Parts: sequence; structure tokens; C-alpha cells
Amino acid sequence: MSSTDTIQRILFEEADVRGVVSRLDTSLAAVFERNDYPLKVRQLLGEMLAAVTLMSSTLKFDGRLILQAQGEGALRLLMAECSHHHQIRGIARLEAALPDAEHFAELFQNGRLALTIEPAQGQRYQGVVPLEQQSIAGCLEDYFSRSEQLPTRIKLACDGKTAAGMLLQVLPAAQGGSEDWNRIGMLAETLTSEELLGLDNESMLFRLFHEENCRLYEPELLEFHCDCSKARCEKALQLVGKEELLQAVKEQGGVIKVDCQFCNAVYLFDEQDIQSMTDISSAGNSTLH
Repeated sequence: MSSTDTIQRILFEEADVRGVVSRLDTSLAAVFERNDYPLKVRQLLGEMLAAVTLMSSTLKFDGRLILQAQGEGALRLLMAECSHHHQIRGIARLEAALPDAEHFAELFQNGRLALTIEPAQGQRYQGVVPLEQQSIAGCLEDYFSRSEQLPTRIKLACDGKTAAGMLLQVLPAAQGGSEDWNRIGMLAETLTSEELLGLDNESMLFRLFHEENCRLYEPELLEFHCDCSKARCEKALQLVGKEELLQAVKEQGGVIKVDCQFCNAVYLFDEQDIQSMTDISSAGNSTLH
């Protein structure tokens, strides 16, 4: 029986195809308990979180992968992150009640999907595609087709309490459009949302690929984690002028409150904090002549 809150790679012994499956339970609940989202938003954000865990497994880097869907309608933002430690967090922003919409892309006016890679060392990378498909999975397949030229199949599901996903992709060094890929991709298309959420990984793979020579790697744990800190908030505040910050302290009763929207942590900065961090910032920016 597969564990909950895990990610597992799939090895196809005789095909130039890689795969991965993930499931989020307790980690997903930790994201949702911090914000009272409508069911539709929980389902979409759950799919985004499952998707970002799947995609992070295909990259060899130390850092984080961020997936964002943005638009100008009632649903302004869905954002999901996963680090190389398999730590996740996510958030949604709503401006009004969601309209009745049959498809994912209809919830975003002038919507776009951004995939951002933030390595611990090296340059930040971002790829963007318009939201034109009917589902998050379809938009991501579109991204890989446009940006990476890699044939990809993605299946995502979330019922508001559990999220799960499966990603299959031609190996970068292989030639796309092979008989192996066509066969495996067609089998993957038969997977239903109910099976993705209800079957353990071993049973799901046997159902889909019992005629293929494939196996699962050992599961790796997923967990909710927010890396916010007072030091990171200080860096953000230092972008604001000292006088503006001191004025804000007076207007807000002696302290500036900075809230983390991911985990609801609150960081307080009084006049002494502002004086100290702006003095340090000024000293660090000084030059010798």
C-alpha cells in the first residue's frame, strides 16, 4: 500500500519514458487550514500543488519550483511551490465570488500560466504560456509542448481533501512520437479521477501498465513547510524608505505588522527595529572614496 503525502518515480525498463506519481493528504490539509477557500478553489489549488510536485521531480536542482496561474477575473491567483526537499506551500487570491464556469481557463480573464525555477545558486528562469486549455493538466501539457518540445501526459485530481497526480514524459534524449510513447500515453488517458484518488500507486500502475515492464521507486515524503522569517520580511521592508517606515510605525500604533499569506505568521517591527535594520542597510550600501 502506498503511503500518503509521497512522491514516487516510475521506471519503464524498456521504454524511453519517465513517470512520477504523487499524493497529498496531510500536507494539503495544512495548506487549506490557513485559509477558508470555497470547494472549487480547494480543488484547483490541490491540482496545482500535485502538479508542482510532479514537475519538481523532473528537475535536478537545489531550490524551488513555483507554478502560478494569474488573471484579471474573480480568481486572480493560484500559486503552488515545491522545494528540492519536497516541501510544499500554496495560496489562492479571490476578488469576488467565483462565477459558474465549466472550464478552468474560464475563471481567469486574460489568464496566463507561469512556471518559475528559483535555484539556490544560479539564474532564475521563468516560462509563460496563455491559459487556453480546459484544465490545469491541459495547460501544463501545452507548456511542455511549447517550451520544452517534450511529449507529456499529466493527470490531476483533487476532491478538496486529497490531491493526486501522474506525469508521463518522453525522455529528453529520446525521439518523440515513438510507438512506446503512443502506447503508454493512450493507456494513461484511460485513468479516471476516481482511480487516481482512490487507488494506491501499485494498484494503479498494475491497472494501467500490467503489460509493461515497469516498477516504482521508493516513495519520498512530501510535507507542508513555509520558509518565511523575520529576516526575509526585513529585506522586503528595506526596499521602502526609512522615513516612510517610521511614519507607518506612528500611524499603526507603534508597530508595523507583516503577515505571511502562506502560513498566517505575523512579524512585528517597532521603531527600534526600523532604526536598526535601516542603519544596517545604509552601512551595507556605503562605498569608500
